[in-house]
Amino acid sequence: MNTNTFKPPPTNLTLSPPPNFPEISNCKAIKHFKQIHAKLIKTSQIHDPLISAELLRCSAFALKNLDYARLLFYRMNHPNPFSYNTIIRAIVDLQDNPIEALSIFTLMLRDDSLSPNKFTFPSVLKACGKLRNLIVGKQVHAQLIKLGLEDDEFVVSNLLRMYVMCGIMDDAQLLFFNRGLLDDYSVNSNKFLDNNGVSKRRQEGDVVLWNVMVDGYIKLGDMEAARQLFDKMPRRSVVSWNGMIAGYAQRGWFRDAIGVFREMQMVDENVKPNYVTLVSILPAISHLGALELGKWIHLYAERSGFEIGDVLGSALIDMYSKCGSVDKALQVFESLPKKSTITWNAVINGLAIHGRATESIHYFSMMLGMGIKPSDVTYIGVLTACSHGGKVNEGKMFFDHMIRVAGFKPRIEHYGCMVDLLGRNGLLKEAENFICDMPMKPDAVIWKALLGACKMHGDIEMGRRVAKHLMEIAPDDSGSYVALSNMYASLGDWDGVAHVRLLMKDRDVRKDPGCSWIELDGVIHEFLVEDDSHPCAKEIHLMLEEISNKLQSIGYQPNTTQVFLNVDEEAKQTALYHHSEKIAVAYGLISTSPKTPLRVVKNLRICEDCHSSIKLISKLYSRKIVVRDRKRFHHFEDGSCSCNDCW
Repeated sequence: MNTNTFKPPPTNLTLSPPPNFPEISNCKAIKHFKQIHAKLIKTSQIHDPLISAELLRCSAFALKNLDYARLLFYRMNHPNPFSYNTIIRAIVDLQDNPIEALSIFTLMLRDDSLSPNKFTFPSVLKACGKLRNLIVGKQVHAQLIKLGLEDDEFVVSNLLRMYVMCGIMDDAQLLFFNRGLLDDYSVNSNKFLDNNGVSKRRQEGDVVLWNVMVDGYIKLGDMEAARQLFDKMPRRSVVSWNGMIAGYAQRGWFRDAIGVFREMQMVDENVKPNYVTLVSILPAISHLGALELGKWIHLYAERSGFEIGDVLGSALIDMYSKCGSVDKALQVFESLPKKSTITWNAVINGLAIHGRATESIHYFSMMLGMGIKPSDVTYIGVLTACSHGGKVNEGKMFFDHMIRVAGFKPRIEHYGCMVDLLGRNGLLKEAENFICDMPMKPDAVIWKALLGACKMHGDIEMGRRVAKHLMEIAPDDSGSYVALSNMYASLGDWDGVAHVRLLMKDRDVRKDPGCSWIELDGVIHEFLVEDDSHPCAKEIHLMLEEISNKLQSIGYQPNTTQVFLNVDEEAKQTALYHHSEKIAVAYGLISTSPKTPLRVVKNLRICEDCHSSIKLISKLYSRKIVVRDRKRFHHFEDGSCSCNDCW
């Protein structure tokens, strides 16, 4: 693309859109549109550039018929700038074909009687950004400078976005700061300064530029730079807040996402959460099990009149399910005016992770009976239900149904569900053979499912073999090392334990620390193993002692086989008392009134001793205690657990 072909625009060139032609602009159907087109050809009005331009606009944007729009454009004798702008924008936005858009832009450059204008460059720059073509993007940048458009707000925002999409943040930053934004506004205030005569329109345009820059750093994964720039914004729109919330949530920084959401409510009273805000924050709430905040979001959505359709509806169902309130998730599902595959998937999976396999399968059958076509995600949910419910035959049947009836090719996730199903139910050899017969290379998740089953059923030999294989394919994953070390420890082979730990040290592999959190009065409290950092640490310790004494009084003996340390029995018991989930439960007991249900989330699988202890705690203190571990939910009540001791 040669920048020397540009000439200043003719002084008599009209850059604004053509006048409105009611008969064309009011057309709603392609049949009627073709009749109008035929009439214009017959009367020779088609040669009027303004009329042909309006035909093109209607075809592309009103009727969304881009093929017809192309025919109109390529049959024009002399397309005017509006026609070029229309077809370029339509191809970029509606068909996402940036190469064709740039080709048409090149045709425009070859016409000496025309010149691109401020309506041309935003779409052209967007095409460059989508192609990540920095060379062409810089040529376009030079061209718009020659035409004196470097100060147009809409052009500049798309120019900045082009550099961001190409991942060239240095150039984007240079362009951003050359705009003098930090000089125009007070960085330490959320109010604009108008001393320099900055117009409201300029203010709004500059907010867009700030958002583009912040979004660029987020897309590169540099959340620190994004947050620093975000904190310096003189004014934030709801788009600004949504970008930070979604950026944190998508990268697993869930507490930070919720922190920004709370800050949005407290700091900026002029900005209210919108639909995108709710959809962005709900995954973070789901992960942390922050039920009270999730309830507030649901109430806010209803009071604000937001439509609870597929996306928001499924997000709410998922949130309630993962926060331990699956019955509320069912209420949301039943209240939806229209149910799609997405919402059915959410409720099927929600029931599955709570171990309510029969109900999950029932909803799957209802879905099929109502003629709703399942997706491959649907089968992940129903296979998970079979796995947690011990329904081996049903699981095999659904796996076969997915392939033969629904016509889906199994993904790695489906194979993982089947290995988990077989392994949980003690069919270890069948599970291993299933892995060997997979048409794709099994990943670490598949092998970890089998390794967990080996540990569950005490197959040390297979477990040792699987663990060593995992160390080869995922040398940085601590799970296989820990599992093998635990197996050696269960046999009293402390030399084997020492060997594995030395291997971890040599490879700089670190074990994920156990972490649990509980939400009380809208505040999330996080605890680590042997955590004494909480302001109520003394009271928590006293409650742990009380729990220990009560358990001993009814004859409970801690399961010290779960402590894989070469220490004496008393030290092992002490270690068990201070697991993170027990600390969270103890804090819940001292912080809530009697009979109040407790909901705890843990990042790892709950150990056998904690599982047995919490069953008894639920009876001793007459509490319903819900624990979500890495695999599933455990509903403890009156001395029993919903998983029937199979997890």
